[in-house]
Amino acid sequence: MISGTGWRFALVLLLFWPTVAHAHKQSDSYLTLSVEGQRIAGQWDIALRDLDFAIGLDADGNGEITWGEVKAKQGDIGAYALARLGVAADGTPCPTTVLEHLIDNHSDGAYAVLRFAATCPRPPQSLSVTYRLFFDIDPQHKGLLRLEAGGQTRAAAFAPTSPVQTFTLSAPDRLAQFRDYFVTGADHIWRGYDHILFLMSLLLPAVLVYGATGWEPQEGFRAAFVNVVAVVTAFTVSHSITLSLATLQIVVVPARISESAIALTVMLAALNNLYPLVRARRWSIGFYFGLIHGFGFASALADLGLPRDALALALVGFNLGVEAGQIAIVAVFLPVAYVLRRTRFYRSFVFIGGSAAIVLIAALWFLERSLDIQFLPVH
Repeated sequence: MISGTGWRFALVLLLFWPTVAHAHKQSDSYLTLSVEGQRIAGQWDIALRDLDFAIGLDADGNGEITWGEVKAKQGDIGAYALARLGVAADGTPCPTTVLEHLIDNHSDGAYAVLRFAATCPRPPQSLSVTYRLFFDIDPQHKGLLRLEAGGQTRAAAFAPTSPVQTFTLSAPDRLAQFRDYFVTGADHIWRGYDHILFLMSLLLPAVLVYGATGWEPQEGFRAAFVNVVAVVTAFTVSHSITLSLATLQIVVVPARISESAIALTVMLAALNNLYPLVRARRWSIGFYFGLIHGFGFASALADLGLPRDALALALVGFNLGVEAGQIAIVAVFLPVAYVLRRTRFYRSFVFIGGSAAIVLIAALWFLERSLDIQFLPVH
């Protein structure tokens, strides 16, 4: 028979299970468009694992995709991708042609690289981009756009709810650049399950205090609020430091190392809830482990690309977007947790069961990332 605690843990794990299936970085593709008069030069980096799922690249079914297998499918890859991308100048479509096929490596694996060109009837004042890649088979997929025009770099993200976006190219717009990277930063924290679970590991005990009999409810909201502010501030300061250092290439950490270390921080932070070694100054966990998470944020920002003409603006916008995403999570979690803090449901099911589930999930992430293995399919 399974004990009551076992049932609670199993149910919490079931609720968290979708995050296990996304232990690797979620499905993204990277699209770069450079407007040069009537001509638009494009590069599109698409994960081989996503293309394999969509059109089948692994011809011999051995679980490994070779250059020969990709080369044999180059025509299919180009046709499949460009059929799901539309570029229009001032409302008039710009026909696209594939120029070159390459392979490149990103932080999460090998990508097919399509270099293509689009020819417009006139230099565009307004550019509309329609993106529908993989939306029919993976609703979590996103297309990350880097648009270069008139000495200005813009960023955008395509999702099933926003497949068409239009950009005005007539004059540089620093506010628009800032907004683009702000939205991208907020989106990254909301889609970054490892960052969210790390933050949740620190927030779960915020409405509790460790006493003689173990974890007990906080007596007042002010103490819980101060606890949360200290933890989130420490995390913000620390990951901002390493995000800036990595983005400016002062300190460079390979993605495989940083992603593995991030999984380890999630596991240790949740484990501290179950076997508390750090009890009173938990903000220190947020600070020291946050230094590692900053490298993860930097990796995402590097994949998207940074404008040389507005590096500081993009960096600040992205970082503030991350903070806004964190604040939104805290604003939803803290009041609910405070109301429930005295209940057995919160202390046994949410706090103990949730922390145990996070430990298990993070352990799987760590094994996958450090050993480059995969326990579950990406899709």
